[in-house]
Amino acid sequence: MNNQAKELATVKDKPDLDWSQVKETVRMLNVAVAQVEIAMHDGNDSVNTLTESFAGMMNNVGEIQSLVEGAAIEDGPLKERILHLCHGVGMQMGQSVVAFQFYDKLSQRLGHVSDMLDSLGGLVSDDGRLFNPYAWRELQDRIRSRYSMREEQKMFDAVLAGKSIDEALAEVHDGMEDLGDEIELF
Repeated sequence: MNNQAKELATVKDKPDLDWSQVKETVRMLNVAVAQVEIAMHDGNDSVNTLTESFAGMMNNVGEIQSLVEGAAIEDGPLKERILHLCHGVGMQMGQSVVAFQFYDKLSQRLGHVSDMLDSLGGLVSDDGRLFNPYAWRELQDRIRSRYSMREEQKMFDAVLAGKSIDEALAEVHDGMEDLGDEIELF
């Protein structure tokens, strides 16, 4: 058994005098943070590649459209069809950009989850702050202040007010329906 496996075995299989639920909780919070960070890194790499590809395709479509409009091609069904297809591809690219904006929103939320879990782990592992209600309030205020999206703030406030997760999510969902098609820039 290697040293790392021995350390893990000591912790979970044979608790020693240094074992505590708090340390185990912090370790599990750290695993969650690491998972979120890996997911965000992988997603960001993919989205960056897609963004570069879409930008290149938009440039190509624009150039094709310019060439067709400036060419001595007789106005007719072929020219009309090419311009129509260029317009269609441009519209699809625009829809893709909107989808990337929603991915950015997801990435921001995951970043907030990661920060919150990391901060929570720091508080829980600090005996001087663990039982201090002011430290908990400071943590909550700091977490809420990082939220840039209204629905995150609304969900946070609802949960801290004692609502269940389902109630908080329903409240946020209802608020989003009230906004209609409004796109929030962040």
